[in-house]
Amino acid sequence: MLGPLRRPRWASSPKPSSKISLISQAQRRADRNDQFYDLQLGVAQYSPFVDQSYPNRVFWGDTHLHTSYSTDAGMIGKVLGPDEAFRFARGEKVRASAGTFAQLIRPLDFLVVADHAENLGLAPMISESNPGLLANIWGRKLHDLVKGGDPIGAYVEWGAALNEATDMINDDGLQRTMWNRIVESAERFNQPGTFSAIHGFEWSSGPNANNLHRVVMFRDDADKVEDLVPFSTYDSSDPEDLWDWLERYEEKTGGQVMAFAHNGNLSNGLMFDNEKMNGEPIDIDYAERRMRWEPVYEVTQMKGDGETHPMLSPNDEFADYYTWDRGNFGTELKTPEMLPREYARQALARGLKYEQEIGANPFKFGMIGATDSHTSLATTREDNFFGKASIVEPGTGENRYEDFIVQPVILGEDIAIRHYEALASGLAGVWARENTREAIWDAFKRKEVYATTGSRITVRVFAGWDFEEDEVHRPDFAQTGYARGAPMGADLFAGPEGVAPSFMVRALRDPDGANLDRIQIVKGWVDDAGEPQTKVFDVVWSGDREPDAKGQLPAVGSTVDGAEYTNTIGSAALGGFWTDPEFDPAHAAYYYVRVLEIPTPSWLAYDEAFYGPLDLPEDAVMVQQDRAYTSPIWYTPG
Repeated sequence: MLGPLRRPRWASSPKPSSKISLISQAQRRADRNDQFYDLQLGVAQYSPFVDQSYPNRVFWGDTHLHTSYSTDAGMIGKVLGPDEAFRFARGEKVRASAGTFAQLIRPLDFLVVADHAENLGLAPMISESNPGLLANIWGRKLHDLVKGGDPIGAYVEWGAALNEATDMINDDGLQRTMWNRIVESAERFNQPGTFSAIHGFEWSSGPNANNLHRVVMFRDDADKVEDLVPFSTYDSSDPEDLWDWLERYEEKTGGQVMAFAHNGNLSNGLMFDNEKMNGEPIDIDYAERRMRWEPVYEVTQMKGDGETHPMLSPNDEFADYYTWDRGNFGTELKTPEMLPREYARQALARGLKYEQEIGANPFKFGMIGATDSHTSLATTREDNFFGKASIVEPGTGENRYEDFIVQPVILGEDIAIRHYEALASGLAGVWARENTREAIWDAFKRKEVYATTGSRITVRVFAGWDFEEDEVHRPDFAQTGYARGAPMGADLFAGPEGVAPSFMVRALRDPDGANLDRIQIVKGWVDDAGEPQTKVFDVVWSGDREPDAKGQLPAVGSTVDGAEYTNTIGSAALGGFWTDPEFDPAHAAYYYVRVLEIPTPSWLAYDEAFYGPLDLPEDAVMVQQDRAYTSPIWYTPG
């Protein structure tokens, strides 16, 4: 959600759809599997690849995209629907709601249309004067306000009810109808092997305007997900109740489903809190259930980056990346003690401490990026940013920079955040063997996924006990990593006595983007005093730079000139070998990789080059460094 009583978003009516047969997709899967019926593993083959089963491709996608079926996107009936979202993600040219054309430089591989469950499809129902909606007194009231020329009044009316968690329509039949339309759209555009249109929605819990939202993502086809009623904040604002709903779904259908949270920076300390929603301390049951149902966390997106905070990582020169730390969704200011319970790096470290204390880790999550765009357009490149919502798309004038994302409800401007502070982030990179719903979902489940802030950096990491430095540069790097080590998202258990774990890392720049500055490893552990600790290590970097006496690596430099830059600095590819110099076998630890690009222009710089000088505030970011965060590898003693 954009927050309480947000400004309306432009919407358009969805195209009518019809049920489609699943036979063709099932047959394609069967035909694809038939080719393996006579393969005998272990028998020598001339081709060395016929019996390889490890993930060998990275697929790119967005798991958090909204369309006109989200009420905070479509109340005025001007944004695009699910069909347009899938068409755009597959690489087609689409006319955006503000009238300009949009297209990706390269198609995505998968997409989750994750519309808000709360009054799903309300804007399209108003636009089409849906008879079921008109039969509801409150639904007719909203309809008449919009049709009478007062969409803002209708949106405020709806927002007031949402803030009270009161569903004034309360019609499961309408919800099923609108959900099935989104399901049918995904089925039309799903093409196993080429593009995965994955079913999902967003549960939008926001107690006291604190963001606890989760995206729900299914592994299944329409035969299992159709006709359900998405779980909403009207049902409960407690994540544990959402997990109960997910469990009931699996028991009833035999399907598989997961959820992942986002935007801890707007939760005011609740996202990774020490307590459950009911005020009781976290226990082993909570920890195990949270990781059963929420294996992945959305660490970066349009509303601020959530890796770490400069107050939490004062020795990390790259910690202050699009930091949103003024408060929640406009009702409460941020205080310093909230920060450790909002950011991924510190939550991962605190999770290790919980494992020591209660026997399970509630924060053992992988990391992805996503857009949270409410335009139906999954754009993440700085030079192709279509904004958070249709009202701030290119061509909307000063509103593109001045519109509130976080609008102060009771406190004033000191808590407000405007659209010029938005990121063009982010994307999920997924290591899998094929582009299908099942393979993508399975990669999320085993956490072999990673986040980028928008560019398509390819990155891979393995941890092991007996890697050799030259193996990083061998062509069978991945085969070696899987055979003798642990990939991102996995566990590394105790090794030989007196041996520290080694890491092989490779990164390759986006082929249409910037060179790489450096590869770093972020380590977290719990010290002898029982306090969570984190540290950043430079592993490999471009050029002939040398660390100074304090171990600080000089900056890579910058070629940015307005909205232009060159790849005359940095490296197109980096490969590094690193052994933990501070390893203590008695201490559990996590390790994840951060890859940094060279500096590049921000979307504001591209806007200024296209539209002319902009009157932007002094804190407007004109030069930035895109980055990738892998899911961690966890070391467990014993």
